Amino acid sequence: MQPRQGFTKALKRGAVIGVIALAAALTFNARGRTPELHEIDNFAEGTTYHITWWADHAVDEAALRDDIDSALAQIDRQISNYRSDSDIERFNRSRSTAWQSLPAPVIDLLTIAQTVYRGSNGCYDPTVGPLFNLWGFRTDKPHVPDRRQIAAVKREIGFNHVELDPAHHRLRKTIPQLAIDMSSVGEGYSIWRLSRVLERRGIHNYIVEFGGDMLVKGHKPGDQKWRIAIARPMPGQLTPQAIMTVENEQGISMNTSGTYRRFFDRNGKVYSHILDPRTGAPVTHNLVSATVFGTDPRVSDAWATAMLCMGEAEGDKVAKKTDAEVFFVQRHGKTLIGSESPALRRTHTVKVN
Repeated sequence: MQPRQGFTKALKRGAVIGVIALAAALTFNARGRTPELHEIDNFAEGTTYHITWWADHAVDEAALRDDIDSALAQIDRQISNYRSDSDIERFNRSRSTAWQSLPAPVIDLLTIAQTVYRGSNGCYDPTVGPLFNLWGFRTDKPHVPDRRQIAAVKREIGFNHVELDPAHHRLRKTIPQLAIDMSSVGEGYSIWRLSRVLERRGIHNYIVEFGGDMLVKGHKPGDQKWRIAIARPMPGQLTPQAIMTVENEQGISMNTSGTYRRFFDRNGKVYSHILDPRTGAPVTHNLVSATVFGTDPRVSDAWATAMLCMGEAEGDKVAKKTDAEVFFVQRHGKTLIGSESPALRRTHTVKVN
Protein backbone atom coordinates (compact mmCIF):
# COMPACT_ATOMS: atom_id res chain seq x y z
CA MET A 1 0.00 0.00 0.00
CA GLN A 2 1.23 3.50 -0.75
CA PRO A 3 0.18 6.91 0.59
CA ARG A 4 -0.14 9.42 -2.23
CA GLN A 5 0.62 13.11 -2.40
CA GLY A 6 -2.65 14.98 -2.08
CA PHE A 7 -4.96 12.42 -3.59
CA THR A 8 -2.68 11.85 -6.61
CA LYS A 9 -2.11 8.23 -7.59
CA ALA A 10 1.26 8.98 -9.12
CA LEU A 11 1.85 5.32 -9.97
CA LYS A 12 -1.24 4.99 -12.06
CA ARG A 13 -1.80 8.38 -13.56
CA GLY A 14 -3.35 7.65 -16.94
CA ALA A 15 -4.16 4.07 -15.97
CA VAL A 16 -7.65 4.60 -17.32
CA ILE A 17 -7.02 6.32 -20.64
CA GLY A 18 -10.54 7.65 -20.92
CA VAL A 19 -13.50 7.79 -23.20
CA ILE A 20 -13.16 6.42 -26.69
CA ALA A 21 -14.22 8.56 -29.66
CA LEU A 22 -15.76 11.52 -27.89
CA ALA A 23 -15.82 13.40 -31.16
CA ALA A 24 -18.40 10.97 -32.51
CA ALA A 25 -20.74 11.36 -29.58
CA LEU A 26 -23.00 14.09 -30.97
CA THR A 27 -26.13 12.54 -32.45
CA PHE A 28 -29.66 13.69 -33.18
CA ASN A 29 -32.55 12.61 -30.97
CA ALA A 30 -36.06 11.88 -32.10
CA ARG A 31 -37.00 15.59 -32.05
CA GLY A 32 -34.10 16.56 -34.26
CA ARG A 33 -32.31 18.40 -31.46
CA THR A 34 -28.68 17.56 -30.86
CA PRO A 35 -27.88 16.56 -27.28
CA GLU A 36 -24.62 18.30 -26.55
CA LEU A 37 -21.72 16.77 -24.68
CA HIS A 38 -20.30 19.15 -22.10
CA GLU A 39 -16.81 18.91 -20.62
CA ILE A 40 -15.34 20.39 -17.45
CA ASP A 41 -11.60 20.10 -16.84
CA ASN A 42 -9.55 21.42 -13.97
CA PHE A 43 -6.82 20.69 -11.44
CA ALA A 44 -7.43 19.69 -7.82
CA GLU A 45 -5.74 17.74 -5.02
CA GLY A 46 -2.48 17.30 -6.90
CA THR A 47 -4.03 15.86 -10.05
CA THR A 48 -6.47 16.65 -12.83
CA TYR A 49 -10.15 15.88 -13.14
CA HIS A 50 -12.38 15.67 -16.18
CA ILE A 51 -16.18 15.57 -16.29
CA THR A 52 -18.12 14.68 -19.44
CA TRP A 53 -21.90 14.98 -19.28
CA TRP A 54 -25.07 15.63 -21.18
CA ALA A 55 -28.71 16.20 -20.28
CA ASP A 56 -32.01 16.54 -22.14
CA HIS A 57 -32.87 19.70 -20.19
CA ALA A 58 -31.22 23.07 -19.68
CA VAL A 59 -28.52 23.17 -17.00
CA ASP A 60 -26.97 26.31 -15.56
CA GLU A 61 -23.35 25.40 -16.26
CA ALA A 62 -21.92 28.33 -14.31
CA ALA A 63 -23.86 27.25 -11.23
CA LEU A 64 -22.76 23.66 -11.82
CA ARG A 65 -19.11 24.73 -11.88
CA ASP A 66 -19.61 26.67 -8.64
CA ASP A 67 -21.12 23.55 -7.04
CA ILE A 68 -18.13 21.49 -8.16
CA ASP A 69 -15.64 24.00 -6.77
CA SER A 70 -17.53 24.12 -3.47
CA ALA A 71 -17.57 20.32 -3.16
CA LEU A 72 -13.83 20.06 -3.86
CA ALA A 73 -13.04 22.78 -1.34
CA GLN A 74 -15.03 20.94 1.31
CA ILE A 75 -13.24 17.66 0.54
CA ASP A 76 -9.92 19.45 0.95
CA ARG A 77 -10.97 20.81 4.35
CA GLN A 78 -12.09 17.37 5.45
CA ILE A 79 -9.42 14.87 4.42
CA SER A 80 -6.36 16.63 2.99
CA ASN A 81 -3.14 15.51 4.66
CA TYR A 82 -1.37 18.55 3.22
CA ARG A 83 -3.15 21.29 5.13
CA SER A 84 -2.80 21.50 8.88
CA ASP A 85 -6.36 22.70 9.46
CA SER A 86 -8.12 19.77 7.78
CA ASP A 87 -10.35 17.58 9.93
CA ILE A 88 -8.15 14.51 9.51
CA GLU A 89 -4.92 16.40 10.25
CA ARG A 90 -6.37 17.81 13.46
CA PHE A 91 -7.06 14.23 14.49
CA ASN A 92 -3.56 13.16 13.45
CA ARG A 93 -1.85 15.90 15.45
CA SER A 94 -3.81 15.10 18.57
CA ARG A 95 -2.13 12.75 21.02
CA SER A 96 -5.37 12.03 22.84
CA THR A 97 -6.77 8.51 22.89
CA ALA A 98 -10.22 9.82 23.81
CA TRP A 99 -13.15 9.86 21.39
CA GLN A 100 -12.98 12.66 18.83
CA SER A 101 -15.71 13.90 16.49
CA LEU A 102 -15.29 14.11 12.73
CA PRO A 103 -17.77 15.00 9.94
CA ALA A 104 -20.08 12.14 9.00
CA PRO A 105 -18.64 11.77 5.44
CA VAL A 106 -15.16 11.27 6.92
CA ILE A 107 -16.44 8.66 9.36
CA ASP A 108 -18.15 6.94 6.41
CA LEU A 109 -14.81 6.82 4.57
CA LEU A 110 -13.05 5.41 7.61
CA THR A 111 -15.76 2.78 7.98
CA ILE A 112 -15.10 1.72 4.37
CA ALA A 113 -11.38 1.66 5.14
CA GLN A 114 -11.98 -0.53 8.17
CA THR A 115 -13.99 -3.01 6.11
CA VAL A 116 -11.29 -3.23 3.42
CA TYR A 117 -8.53 -3.45 6.06
CA ARG A 118 -10.21 -6.49 7.55
CA GLY A 119 -11.17 -8.01 4.20
CA SER A 120 -7.61 -7.71 2.88
CA ASN A 121 -6.10 -9.27 6.02
CA GLY A 122 -4.41 -5.97 6.87
CA CYS A 123 -2.76 -5.38 3.49
CA TYR A 124 -4.81 -2.22 3.08
CA ASP A 125 -3.84 0.11 5.93
CA PRO A 126 -4.27 3.94 5.88
CA THR A 127 -1.85 4.30 8.82
CA VAL A 128 1.17 3.03 6.87
CA GLY A 129 2.73 6.50 6.37
CA PRO A 130 5.59 6.15 8.93
CA LEU A 131 6.70 2.91 7.30
CA PHE A 132 6.75 4.67 3.95
CA ASN A 133 8.92 7.41 5.47
CA LEU A 134 11.29 4.81 6.92
CA TRP A 135 12.07 3.49 3.45
CA GLY A 136 12.69 7.04 2.21
CA PHE A 137 9.99 6.78 -0.44
CA ARG A 138 9.03 10.42 0.06
CA THR A 139 12.57 11.54 -0.75
CA ASP A 140 14.85 11.22 -3.75
CA LYS A 141 17.06 8.81 -1.79
CA PRO A 142 15.09 5.67 -0.90
CA HIS A 143 17.00 3.08 1.08
CA VAL A 144 16.62 -0.31 2.74
CA PRO A 145 16.14 -0.09 6.53
CA ASP A 146 17.22 -2.89 8.83
CA ARG A 147 14.83 -5.34 10.46
CA ARG A 148 14.92 -3.66 13.86
CA GLN A 149 13.92 -0.33 12.35
CA ILE A 150 11.05 -1.96 10.47
CA ALA A 151 9.86 -3.78 13.59
CA ALA A 152 9.93 -0.56 15.63
CA VAL A 153 7.83 1.34 13.08
CA LYS A 154 5.37 -1.51 12.69
CA ARG A 155 4.59 -1.21 16.39
CA GLU A 156 3.47 2.38 15.78
CA ILE A 157 1.02 1.70 12.93
CA GLY A 158 -2.02 -0.45 12.27
CA PHE A 159 -5.63 0.38 11.48
CA ASN A 160 -6.62 -2.12 14.16
CA HIS A 161 -5.63 0.67 16.57
CA VAL A 162 -8.50 2.84 15.28
CA GLU A 163 -11.95 2.44 16.84
CA LEU A 164 -15.03 3.84 15.11
CA ASP A 165 -18.43 4.89 16.41
CA PRO A 166 -20.38 5.75 13.22
CA ALA A 167 -23.65 6.33 15.08
CA HIS A 168 -22.09 9.29 16.88
CA HIS A 169 -19.67 10.38 14.12
CA ARG A 170 -16.57 9.83 16.20
CA LEU A 171 -13.41 7.76 16.46
CA ARG A 172 -10.48 7.18 18.75
CA LYS A 173 -6.96 5.81 18.44
CA THR A 174 -5.31 3.53 20.95
CA ILE A 175 -1.79 4.65 19.97
CA PRO A 176 -1.32 8.40 20.65
CA GLN A 177 0.98 9.08 17.67
CA LEU A 178 -1.14 7.13 15.14
CA ALA A 179 -1.92 9.10 11.96
CA ILE A 180 -4.31 8.35 9.10
CA ASP A 181 -3.55 9.04 5.44
CA MET A 182 -6.77 9.36 3.40
CA SER A 183 -5.14 9.52 -0.04
CA SER A 184 -5.98 5.89 -0.83
CA VAL A 185 -9.69 6.81 -0.92
CA GLY A 186 -9.34 10.50 -1.76
CA GLU A 187 -9.95 10.20 -5.48
CA GLY A 188 -12.80 7.76 -4.99
CA TYR A 189 -14.41 10.13 -2.50
CA SER A 190 -13.94 13.10 -4.84
CA ILE A 191 -15.57 11.19 -7.69
CA TRP A 192 -18.47 10.18 -5.45
CA ARG A 193 -19.02 13.77 -4.28
CA LEU A 194 -18.87 15.20 -7.81
CA SER A 195 -21.34 12.61 -9.07
CA ARG A 196 -23.74 13.72 -6.31
CA VAL A 197 -23.36 17.31 -7.59
CA LEU A 198 -24.33 16.20 -11.10
CA GLU A 199 -27.27 14.16 -9.88
CA ARG A 200 -28.66 17.11 -7.90
CA ARG A 201 -28.66 19.08 -11.14
CA GLY A 202 -30.68 16.34 -12.84
CA ILE A 203 -27.70 15.04 -14.85
CA HIS A 204 -27.79 11.24 -15.12
CA ASN A 205 -25.51 10.57 -18.11
CA TYR A 206 -21.89 11.33 -17.32
CA ILE A 207 -18.31 10.28 -16.75
CA VAL A 208 -16.49 11.73 -13.76
CA GLU A 209 -12.75 11.06 -14.03
CA PHE A 210 -10.34 12.05 -11.27
CA GLY A 211 -6.65 11.21 -11.51
CA GLY A 212 -7.37 8.24 -13.78
CA ASP A 213 -10.23 6.74 -11.74
CA MET A 214 -13.79 7.22 -12.88
CA LEU A 215 -17.50 6.74 -12.39
CA VAL A 216 -19.51 6.11 -15.55
CA LYS A 217 -23.29 6.37 -15.68
CA GLY A 218 -25.90 6.23 -18.42
CA HIS A 219 -24.81 6.40 -22.05
CA LYS A 220 -23.67 8.77 -24.76
CA PRO A 221 -26.24 10.71 -26.81
CA GLY A 222 -28.11 8.47 -29.21
CA ASP A 223 -28.08 5.52 -26.78
CA GLN A 224 -24.47 4.72 -27.61
CA LYS A 225 -22.54 2.98 -24.85
CA TRP A 226 -19.61 4.62 -23.13
CA ARG A 227 -16.25 3.01 -23.92
CA ILE A 228 -13.08 3.35 -21.87
CA ALA A 229 -9.53 2.05 -22.10
CA ILE A 230 -7.31 0.53 -19.42
CA ALA A 231 -3.74 1.68 -20.05
CA ARG A 232 -0.99 -0.77 -20.77
CA PRO A 233 1.20 -0.43 -17.65
CA MET A 234 4.51 0.54 -19.23
CA PRO A 235 6.60 3.59 -18.24
CA GLY A 236 6.39 6.47 -20.71
CA GLN A 237 3.60 4.90 -22.74
CA LEU A 238 -0.11 5.58 -22.99
CA THR A 239 -1.42 2.70 -25.04
CA PRO A 240 -4.41 0.51 -24.13
CA GLN A 241 -4.05 -2.85 -22.42
CA ALA A 242 -7.79 -3.41 -22.92
CA ILE A 243 -10.75 -1.54 -24.40
CA MET A 244 -13.94 -1.93 -22.38
CA THR A 245 -17.53 -1.15 -23.25
CA VAL A 246 -19.63 -0.17 -20.23
CA GLU A 247 -22.70 -2.42 -20.27
CA ASN A 248 -24.29 -1.38 -16.97
CA GLU A 249 -25.87 2.09 -17.18
CA GLN A 250 -26.81 2.35 -13.48
CA GLY A 251 -23.43 3.75 -12.50
CA ILE A 252 -20.12 1.85 -12.54
CA SER A 253 -16.95 2.92 -10.76
CA MET A 254 -13.51 1.95 -12.06
CA ASN A 255 -10.46 2.46 -9.86
CA THR A 256 -6.92 1.41 -10.75
CA SER A 257 -3.69 1.10 -8.77
CA GLY A 258 -0.34 0.17 -10.32
CA THR A 259 3.27 -0.57 -9.32
CA TYR A 260 4.87 0.03 -12.67
CA ARG A 261 5.91 3.68 -12.42
CA ARG A 262 8.21 3.84 -9.39
CA PHE A 263 10.85 1.59 -7.88
CA PHE A 264 14.50 1.66 -6.87
CA ASP A 265 17.41 -0.71 -7.23
CA ARG A 266 19.92 -1.60 -4.51
CA ASN A 267 22.70 -4.14 -5.07
CA GLY A 268 20.88 -5.60 -8.05
CA LYS A 269 17.56 -6.03 -6.24
CA VAL A 270 14.52 -4.02 -7.32
CA TYR A 271 12.24 -2.61 -4.61
CA SER A 272 8.71 -1.51 -5.42
CA HIS A 273 7.23 1.63 -3.86
CA ILE A 274 4.20 -0.43 -2.82
CA LEU A 275 4.59 -1.55 0.79
CA ASP A 276 2.91 -4.46 2.50
CA PRO A 277 2.15 -3.23 6.06
CA ARG A 278 2.13 -6.82 7.29
CA THR A 279 5.79 -7.38 6.42
CA GLY A 280 6.97 -3.78 6.52
CA ALA A 281 8.66 -4.30 3.15
CA PRO A 282 7.86 -3.71 -0.54
CA VAL A 283 5.69 -6.27 -2.29
CA THR A 284 7.48 -8.96 -4.31
CA HIS A 285 4.69 -10.31 -6.51
CA ASN A 286 4.33 -9.77 -10.28
CA LEU A 287 1.02 -7.89 -10.28
CA VAL A 288 1.57 -4.50 -11.94
CA SER A 289 -1.98 -3.13 -11.85
CA ALA A 290 -5.45 -3.91 -10.57
CA THR A 291 -8.67 -2.25 -11.68
CA VAL A 292 -11.66 -2.74 -9.40
CA PHE A 293 -15.20 -2.22 -10.68
CA GLY A 294 -18.11 -1.42 -8.40
CA THR A 295 -20.99 0.94 -7.74
CA ASP A 296 -19.27 3.16 -5.16
CA PRO A 297 -15.91 4.70 -6.15
CA ARG A 298 -14.97 5.15 -2.50
CA VAL A 299 -15.12 1.40 -1.97
CA SER A 300 -13.50 0.35 -5.24
CA ASP A 301 -10.71 2.89 -4.70
CA ALA A 302 -9.76 1.27 -1.40
CA TRP A 303 -10.04 -2.21 -2.86
CA ALA A 304 -7.81 -1.31 -5.84
CA THR A 305 -5.04 -0.38 -3.40
CA ALA A 306 -5.67 -3.56 -1.42
CA MET A 307 -5.55 -5.79 -4.50
CA LEU A 308 -2.27 -4.25 -5.61
CA CYS A 309 -0.78 -4.87 -2.19
CA MET A 310 -1.95 -8.47 -2.03
CA GLY A 311 -0.95 -9.46 -5.56
CA GLU A 312 -2.86 -11.60 -8.00
CA ALA A 313 -2.72 -14.91 -6.08
CA GLU A 314 -3.99 -13.57 -2.75
CA GLY A 315 -6.07 -10.89 -4.47
CA ASP A 316 -7.84 -13.45 -6.62
CA LYS A 317 -8.74 -15.51 -3.54
CA VAL A 318 -10.14 -12.42 -1.80
CA ALA A 319 -11.96 -11.37 -4.99
CA LYS A 320 -13.66 -14.77 -5.13
CA LYS A 321 -14.57 -14.61 -1.45
CA THR A 322 -15.99 -11.08 -1.68
CA ASP A 323 -17.39 -11.41 -5.21
CA ALA A 324 -15.26 -8.44 -6.29
CA GLU A 325 -15.02 -7.47 -9.95
CA VAL A 326 -11.32 -7.03 -10.72
CA PHE A 327 -9.18 -6.78 -13.85
CA PHE A 328 -5.60 -7.83 -13.08
CA VAL A 329 -2.51 -7.12 -15.19
CA GLN A 330 0.44 -9.32 -14.28
CA ARG A 331 3.99 -9.34 -15.60
CA HIS A 332 5.38 -12.62 -16.91
CA GLY A 333 8.93 -11.89 -18.00
CA LYS A 334 8.58 -9.15 -20.61
CA THR A 335 4.94 -9.99 -21.26
CA LEU A 336 1.94 -8.36 -19.62
CA ILE A 337 -1.14 -10.54 -19.25
CA GLY A 338 -4.60 -9.31 -18.28
CA SER A 339 -7.15 -11.47 -16.48
CA GLU A 340 -10.64 -11.04 -15.01
CA SER A 341 -11.94 -12.20 -11.66
CA PRO A 342 -14.86 -14.68 -11.81
CA ALA A 343 -17.33 -11.99 -10.74
CA LEU A 344 -16.22 -9.63 -13.52
CA ARG A 345 -16.61 -12.39 -16.12
CA ARG A 346 -20.01 -13.35 -14.75
CA THR A 347 -21.67 -9.99 -14.25
CA HIS A 348 -20.75 -8.43 -17.61
CA THR A 349 -20.46 -5.01 -15.97
CA VAL A 350 -18.09 -4.19 -18.78
CA LYS A 351 -17.31 -6.02 -22.00
CA VAL A 352 -13.60 -6.47 -22.59
CA ASN A 353 -12.95 -6.00 -26.29
